[in-house]
Amino acid sequence: MSALSQMKLVATRARGTLVQDALGASALMVMLLVGLHLPNFF
Repeated sequence: MSALSQMKLVATRARGTLVQDALGASALMVMLLVGLHLPNFF
């Protein structure tokens, strides 16, 4: 089984949680950016 077919298989099995994972990753990035810029406000 090639790597490309394995990635396709994983993507089709995890299709339901991909949106949730993307939202979680974006929320973590927002929290990181806010945390890094917070000391500039004080």
